[in-house]
Amino acid sequence: MKLVLDILQGLGLASATGLRPFLPALLAGALASGDVGLDFDGTAFAFLESPVWLLILAVALVATVFIRKLLESPPGEAALAGIGIGLGALLCAASIDDRHDTWWYGLIVGAAAALLASTVSRSLFARVRARFTAAGDTQAAAALPWYGEAAGLVVAGASVLFPPLAIVAVGFLIALLVTGRRRTDQKYAGLRILR
Repeated sequence: MKLVLDILQGLGLASATGLRPFLPALLAGALASGDVGLDFDGTAFAFLESPVWLLILAVALVATVFIRKLLESPPGEAALAGIGIGLGALLCAASIDDRHDTWWYGLIVGAAAALLASTVSRSLFARVRARFTAAGDTQAAAALPWYGEAAGLVVAGASVLFPPLAIVAVGFLIALLVTGRRRTDQKYAGLRILR
């Protein structure tokens, strides 16, 4: 049962970093350094709770605020997604390595969960940003990254404190993926009818 909870915790952390990479990873490292729900000491991932690592994450988080416009471009979003997938893989494996000897599969599971979250959030935020921009509501469009940060923070915190909640987060991401694809298919079907 402990293994299942650790895998779920890792899935939740990976999903959170897929939404936005730095704040969830910073929260996980801070909680691990205080041994609150996580403890990376004595694992291959002890660096994830080191003060130097947490400082690097904090600086990267602040930097994303200043280069927000650049990160809203396709290359910027892809770079953030890649970082989120890497951090998700590390955090999932570290969560498993906390109490179990075999942790390598956590890298794969974590990367997959972060990829799912990243794919869904990029698509969702692009659609919402386009609607806000079309409506002339630039302030709401500018606030979208903050909603992503808040969602990542909530998912990460909930997954550490109560790992079964990761099932809800992953299920919600899968539902958003399916409904997003269905809407895209309907949109293109409508365009074919207009021809």
